[in-house]
Amino acid sequence: MTKAEILKKEILTQFRSLRQFAIEMEIPYSTLVTALERGIEGMAYGTVIRMCNRLRLNPIDFTSLERDTSVSEQLLENSVMQYYLKLNPEGRQKVMGIMEDYSEMEKYQRVW
Repeated sequence: MTKAEILKKEILTQFRSLRQFAIEMEIPYSTLVTALERGIEGMAYGTVIRMCNRLRLNPIDFTSLERDTSVSEQLLENSVMQYYLKLNPEGRQKVMGIMEDYSEMEKYQRVW
């Protein structure tokens, strides 16, 4: 199954129609249909990433992130780091202090 076929199948599983998905994603319906028919290789990278994010698909191999928590966690960690890197030194210090405080609270500790 091609990536375009996987995308189309997942869109139709999660949404009533391709048109509904296109509207929600704020992309032209014709662009979506063309990409799904001819392959997504010609689509803008950012658009493909946004689509995968909305559909909870791994943008590398188009597998479900719901079933693969390790990849999902990696993507979450990457997202957190992107926000962290936008902070100045004072903001970074504040965030690290908050995370340290929360990690010491039993309520927020991860159970292995």
